Amino acid sequence: MPRAIWTGSISFGLVTVPVGLYSATEDHTVHFHQYQRGTTDRIRYQRINERTGEEVAFRDIVRGHEEDGQTVIIEPAELDEIAPGRSRSIEVIAFVDLDEIDPIHYQKTYWLAPAKEENGKVYALLSAAMESTGRVAIANFVLRGKQYLAAVRASDGVLSLETLFYADEIRSPREQLDFLPEAEHDADSRELDMARTLIESMSAPWRPDDYRDTYTDRVRQLIEDKRAGNEVQAAPEAPEATEVTDLLEALRRSVEARRADTGAA
Repeated sequence: MPRAIWTGSISFGLVTVPVGLYSATEDHTVHFHQYQRGTTDRIRYQRINERTGEEVAFRDIVRGHEEDGQTVIIEPAELDEIAPGRSRSIEVIAFVDLDEIDPIHYQKTYWLAPAKEENGKVYALLSAAMESTGRVAIANFVLRGKQYLAAVRASDGVLSLETLFYADEIRSPREQLDFLPEAEHDADSRELDMARTLIESMSAPWRPDDYRDTYTDRVRQLIEDKRAGNEVQAAPEAPEATEVTDLLEALRRSVEARRADTGAA
């Protein structure tokens, strides 16, 4: 069994369940080291005291906050002391419908499992109750020195926890982005009708296994080609932006191509 990255408990009402938090996803990205060009000499990073120029051991590093020319030093233990539940409690605030949560709030998914076998009954009870009501638990908890809003879901007898962005952490697109068009469209326009037709022709059921990280595949192929001394195959250039005058024709050709592909399939 993998090692829990966090241990504590989830509490709803006066009921508390000891749990462990486990990563639900993994990264398949090809990771690189850094080297000096023309050599195979690795580049290393060190924690250097900018005043003395000496390296500092990780155990001797604390946090600090600078404001108005003054630096306030904070010890890791002091952060733990002020954390809700001393950083070891997932405190349920409310239960909501899953459809009410905008996906923009989601950050990262984890699994929750009972900390010990004897905690399984209460864990199973919470999971079954949440599944039967179709509700998601909204909670606060602290992970690695940061408090998160979280959504705890139940599916097939397993609880998952998804960290969420707080509302004030989400930027307003119309305040941040330039050149956004108005949200009004002519519902009778030929372009809109053709765009709808294209969307319908490309509609499909959600099957996660149908999709793959093709860029990582290309990176692995690049490594193999360079190792073997083969010529590197460049990817096609990105398409140019569609001009407004060509929009209807581009949509029409897209629909025809899609229909042809579907017919061939």
